Amino acid sequence: MTSGAGQRESVFAQALLDSDVGIPDTLKGRDGRRPTRRFAVYRNNVYASLIDMLAGRFPATAKLVGEEFFRAMAREYVEKTPPRSAVLLRYGGDVPDFIDAFPPASAVPYLADVARLEWAWHEAYHAADAEPLSQDALTALGPRAEDIGFVFHPSSRLVRSAYPVITIWELTMRDGEDEPGRLPAGGEDALVLRPVLQVTVRRLPPGGAAFAEALMAGEKLPAAARIALELDPAFDLAANLGGLMRSSALAAAR
Repeated sequence: MTSGAGQRESVFAQALLDSDVGIPDTLKGRDGRRPTRRFAVYRNNVYASLIDMLAGRFPATAKLVGEEFFRAMAREYVEKTPPRSAVLLRYGGDVPDFIDAFPPASAVPYLADVARLEWAWHEAYHAADAEPLSQDALTALGPRAEDIGFVFHPSSRLVRSAYPVITIWELTMRDGEDEPGRLPAGGEDALVLRPVLQVTVRRLPPGGAAFAEALMAGEKLPAAARIALELDPAFDLAANLGGLMRSSALAAAR
């Protein structure tokens, strides 16, 4: 059962994060009147702090559309999707889906995928640590190595895009371009992870995303390779497995 104080706090929080909700009846100023202006200032400050936080988590996304557009979009996101917890580490995870459904953002078709890449970076940065699988440990499996599965590093995230999303992200963060040029044709798939101290973003070769995705889903090595090869005839098992090992994306064999 919710206590009286807890219920008042819930009502206050709802009013604070929903501009359509009026000031709680229990909230009074020293003169006994409702502090409409003070509450509005406080609400705006809370909104501004959440928008600032989102701008920090999606810097390339913000640069691509400009500060004014991003802050207006982020404000609408905050209004429709207020925080559900005081722990804000996970807040903003559905921003890419919000962008997909936000009509004014449709002029930048790759914007949501850039946001997905940035959220993957955020998740990888805050993920748990783990020792990567060593080449010696893999070699020690001997013949069994041909029919094993893998456990990925806890920070590993896949981002698949029909757009050259990594190139767009790199150009935007490096040059600050609001409309990146020199874009390659076709899409790019990214493996984002933090094997040690630094988050890395790796372009996956042909079939690499399907291969990694199948391994993450629990498929054994031969089955994952078949899936990737069926989707992309250019898939190279040795190159892809070697790339996963070199990038420290694999934490254990099973």
